[in-house]
Order: sequence, then structure tokens, then C-alpha cells
Amino acid sequence: MTFAYRALASAGLLAAMGLPALAQTEVKIGYALAPDSHYGVAATKFEEVVKTETGDDFEIKHFPSSGLGGEREVIEGLQIGTVEATIVSSGTLANFVPDTGVFDIPFLFRDLDHARAVLDGPIGQEILAKFDDVGMHGLAWGEQGFRHITNNRSAIETPEDVAGLKVRTMENPVHLAAFNAMGAAPTPMAWPEVISSLQQGVIDGQENPLSVIVSVKLNEVQKYLTLSGHVYSPAVLLVSKPFWEGLSDEQKAAFETAATEAVAAMRGYVDNVETTGVETLKERGMEVNALSAEQKAAFQASIASAYEGYYETYGKDLVDSIVNFD
Repeated sequence: MTFAYRALASAGLLAAMGLPALAQTEVKIGYALAPDSHYGVAATKFEEVVKTETGDDFEIKHFPSSGLGGEREVIEGLQIGTVEATIVSSGTLANFVPDTGVFDIPFLFRDLDHARAVLDGPIGQEILAKFDDVGMHGLAWGEQGFRHITNNRSAIETPEDVAGLKVRTMENPVHLAAFNAMGAAPTPMAWPEVISSLQQGVIDGQENPLSVIVSVKLNEVQKYLTLSGHVYSPAVLLVSKPFWEGLSDEQKAAFETAATEAVAAMRGYVDNVETTGVETLKERGMEVNALSAEQKAAFQASIASAYEGYYETYGKDLVDSIVNFD
């Protein structure tokens, strides 16, 4: 018997007995970006599949555009059970599951296929399972794509061009180490503060994947885009552990199916933006330049000192196993 049929049958029985129908379980899902972003696309697909699989068991309520606060606040909400689900960037994850920081190491992944294979494989799944130890349950790895630098000072072609650049980074020690090694002035900042800080000149620039740069229209507050591809940016679909433990095995399976399809939709969005995003931003007036292989090598050399720190934190064997994963 399907979830939908069972729900209808139960409702009919209760009505015949003169009793009220069982209430739906509310699932609040919060995320930082707009409904038409890759996060919104994933959240919508997640809701569709949950409803298909479970009928009227759950009411999914969306809180896009940081409607429940910044990512750290939402994650803390999951831990105490006041928020049921979220799609978040890797920005604050290392504060809760330190091993997630390994995926943020610059120049770690060759391309999107390489990154997706690692995250969906044993390395990524082993780290995803560690969320269970900190009050959450990881359903699936999503993504934002490769991160690029935007700023209002000048086009970036060499490490010297970022010297002293006040660039917003996520609250992420791996990113901070890299930009410090380049000689920039990294400024960790929660996403809801970024646009106004760019408008007011508090910071010169920021770094994000094209999926974010396009969807939030950063071209309105930034002049230069450098296609640096310096870091691959994963995302993750999480649910609260108290919520997860209250589900039946069938409901858990339904949520896992929904997460798998949500990630597929998110990756499809990223694939599309990687193809069309640059032209979109050029049409909107941004000045765009791409780093050559030689220029990327110069940037990689500039953060050699940071790599020594990464090896200490995560282990050279783990870093090498990701680099060489095939």
C-alpha cells in the first residue's frame, strides 16, 4: 500500500468515526539563496518527491533568502530541532564536522565530474556520515560549482593583483588560509551582509560559483569577474537528527530518494549556469577574464605554505587520495 493511499484511507476512517484527520508534520527548510537559485531548485524538487512518496504526511515550508537566519544559525536550529531541513554551502560546515573542510582545499579537484565522483563515493559518504555525531543527518552532497573572484578594484591575472584585496570569504579556515597566503585581506562574513558591504565599499570583492554570482545578480555591485576556479564548492542537504529519528524506515527511504533527486536537479542547474553564466554576466555589463593554465599554476604556487597546513590538518594521504581519485 502506498503512502498516499494509506493517508487517504486513514483520513476517510477518521472522518467516518467523526474524528479530526491526522495533522501533517511540518518540515521547515531554510536556505540562503532565492527560490530561483540552485538551492531553490533543489528544495522544490525535494518537496515534490517527498509528497509523491509520502502523500500528505508532511507539509514542506520553504524559507529562502536567509529567511531563518544565516547558515550557522540554521545549522544550530537543526541541532536543537527548531529547524527540520536545510541546504547549505560548505562555508560553516567545518565548524561542526571539521573533516568537511578537506573539500574546500584550493585546486583539489580537476573538474565537476571528479568532484562529484569523490563526494558520491566512499570518501564523501564517510564524511557525510559524521553529521550524525553532531545532531544532524546528512542526506546527500549537492554543489555550487567552482568558485571565482569578483571585485571592484581591477581585473585579476596574477597573485600580486589580489595583494591587500578586501575579499569576503565564507567563515571557513581553509579559504582564509589560502587567501592569506596569496596576500589578500580575507574578510569572513555571513552571506546576508555581503551585498550591502559591497555597496558601501566595506569590502572590495567576494568569491563564489557562477551559480551564485548569476542568481543573486552580483553584477549590480561588482565590476570585474575573474574565472579563477580556485575552489570547488560543495553544498549539503541536511535534516535535524531529532526529526530524522522520529521517522519510520519507509519515511526515511522517501527522504533519501527525495534528496537524491534534489541533488540531481541542483547539479543540472549548475551544469546549465557553467555553460551560460559567463555570457549572461557579460551581457549584464561585467568585465570578465579567465585565468590560463599557467596563471592558475602561479596562484597554486603562491599558496604552497597553506598546503603544508592542509596536510597537517587533514593528512597528506587523504588529500592525495582525493587528488588521485579516478
